Amino acid sequence: MSAIKYKGVEMSTKLVGSSLTRAMLERGDKQVWCAVSNESEQDAMNTIKNVDGKFIVHIIASEDGCFICKEEGSWKHAVPIKKIPLTQNEVGL
Repeated sequence: MSAIKYKGVEMSTKLVGSSLTRAMLERGDKQVWCAVSNESEQDAMNTIKNVDGKFIVHIIASEDGCFICKEEGSWKHAVPIKKIPLTQNEVGL
């Protein structure tokens, strides 16, 4: 299997969770639908299991270690989602 490259840099691990969201924004995606939390990525994923819509938002930027959402809030963790967590291959990174 060949190594994964992003922006010409070889990566030794696959992007998941908040790292994947950050890479999607850096790539130029205008917004990323995410489960969010200020506690942990697992806590963000629990919002999906608990069907808690107030923690499913459109992330539009990453600044100073936080994710900024279209709905005017900021979060420490943002996991890109559809009905299941997105993978690096699914978003083309």
